[in-house]
Amino acid sequence: MHIVAVRYLKAFWEQNPGAEQPLKSWVDEAKKANWVQPAQIKEQYRNASILKNRRVVFNIKGNDYRLVVSVAYHFQAVYIKFIGTHRDYDAIDAETVEMED
Repeated sequence: MHIVAVRYLKAFWEQNPGAEQPLKSWVDEAKKANWVQPAQIKEQYRNASILKNRRVVFNIKGNDYRLVVSVAYHFQAVYIKFIGTHRDYDAIDAETVEMED
């Protein structure tokens, strides 16, 4: 999978050093993945939540952090939509959130 906008993850772990290694691990695993349907994500990440609009929520570092992505299965691309603490996540709509520059 090609991950679009990894810079958002990097910016986040620079502000939250505890997230760096878990996010780097997720990036490495996602880059090696070849997801063509949501069930394959669930097989790899049991705790991932599959939402509408091709959105997926990943629990990072034992659910300390939440990562929301949009997956374009046909193009083998993952778009970063949100990264934040569990508290930050509770304040957003995971089905519509977009990264802000």
